[in-house]
Amino acid sequence: MLAFIKFPPWIRPEIVPFLPIRWYGLMYLVAFAVTYLLFTRQLKERKLAPPRDLVLDMFFWAIVGLLVGARAFAVTIYDPSGDYLRHPLKIILPFAIVDGKLRLTGIAGMSYHGGLVGTVVALVIFMRVKKLDLLDWGDMLVAGIPLGYTFGRLGNFINAELYGRVTKVPWGMVFPRAEEFQASEKWASDFAASVGVLPSSSGGFNLPRHPSQLYEAFFEGVVLWLVLWFIVRKRKPYNGFVIAWYVLGYGIARFFIEYARQPDKGIGYRGFGYPITLVRLDNPVSQFSPFNFTTGQILCFLMVGAALVCMAVFKARAARAAPQPGSAPLSGRKRRKKLK
Repeated sequence: MLAFIKFPPWIRPEIVPFLPIRWYGLMYLVAFAVTYLLFTRQLKERKLAPPRDLVLDMFFWAIVGLLVGARAFAVTIYDPSGDYLRHPLKIILPFAIVDGKLRLTGIAGMSYHGGLVGTVVALVIFMRVKKLDLLDWGDMLVAGIPLGYTFGRLGNFINAELYGRVTKVPWGMVFPRAEEFQASEKWASDFAASVGVLPSSSGGFNLPRHPSQLYEAFFEGVVLWLVLWFIVRKRKPYNGFVIAWYVLGYGIARFFIEYARQPDKGIGYRGFGYPITLVRLDNPVSQFSPFNFTTGQILCFLMVGAALVCMAVFKARAARAAPQPGSAPLSGRKRRKKLK
């Protein structure tokens, strides 16, 4: 009896066969569109009417910052080999030599944490230049981001990439492009026999893995969005509150999901992807310890810490800005300016 699920063969990365138009790219566009629509909805709810071009410009520069930051982290922090630094054109060129031929490969490799840093930098500069309230507008922006993020992770699933660790859970999935393990490795043969996996044409075993892209789409996407949209933003006591809860919620969810994700190779103890290895295992591929931490978990830990600091700082900032007893109320003109 099979104890796993095969990746659906009808799911293809290309929208149109033989054309370089992929579902992953479309999912990115959907993610941006969903975030934009949720942002503009909040503007209408609050009866704010900034120039439409201003909102579009903000999204444009936020997307530029996201792409630059995501790519920068992917080719540095997540590439210990230094290949991209030795061949910098690979960072931006969507072509590669495959089997002696020049092929369109797209630009593979993006880091969420890098994208977050790039977006923050871009938005801070944009808001300063346009003299907008960074925390207030940021609250509205992050309230919709998780729902958009959901589609990005669905794009990863369609691409059959960023799959999880080897597992025996009944919903474990065999991804077509996952790394195979040699039949000569006893643990791999025993593992395959226990779940009913047969050797491939090359004699290796493609073992079932956690569909971690779907875990992320659900918990870091749908669940986090529901919490932010229906609970956090409706109880916002000060500007920056939603931002802090977004960073905190994502950091916690991603930290635990990282236990199911396949760590990046070449990092940490014996190159198995754990920069912090408190428990040394004979075979980290099939063995597990909650006391070994990936690069992603380290960054998520920093996110949680940053979120807690931001909560304290933003709350103190709001308290200082609050009108003191006996002070004159804001004029209509000043009140409108404060809402911008």
